Amino acid sequence: MNYPTADEIAEMKSRGYDAETIRLAVQQMERGKEALKLCALIEAAFLGVTLGSGVGLFQAQGLDDYADEVTCAAYREKDEKDDWRRISAEDLNCCHSSLSFFDAEGMRFHLPAFLILDLQGGDRMGMTFHLAHAAVVDQTKFSLLSPEQRLSVRSYLLFLLSDPDEAFDHPHIQHALDHYWVCPA
Repeated sequence: MNYPTADEIAEMKSRGYDAETIRLAVQQMERGKEALKLCALIEAAFLGVTLGSGVGLFQAQGLDDYADEVTCAAYREKDEKDDWRRISAEDLNCCHSSLSFFDAEGMRFHLPAFLILDLQGGDRMGMTFHLAHAAVVDQTKFSLLSPEQRLSVRSYLLFLLSDPDEAFDHPHIQHALDHYWVCPA
């Protein structure tokens, strides 16, 4: 979701938008401020995480395509391995199915990039599925997350839980929060 700015809201007022539309825009602007804070929390929690020997973004695409080892190795050469912040939105959007093929190291490395892209207005790319459905079923993909990283994911899910556009998934998100993404001790 793209969040309106104060300047855009001022423009809406000057053009005579109705009070309810302005109220909703202000509400979304405030939600955008929350999203920025959440991005900072996620970035801090995952700062310094590298891919290591984990499955990379393009390598996972090869796995998705049942590519042979040589092809997957060639894809891995293209993968960012040192700083998840350098992965482009375009690559994340093109390779969103990689989320299903990451191992624990690959998920820990790529997860913050996907979360932040969503919070900055990118496509959700199945994040609700991976965090609220698949996480409960296959917990191994998230086994390397530190308590701080788990807390940032929990905060992201709470943010989604407060989004009326996510109402369909609210029960699944709440279940995952109650049974898997519980507050770290």
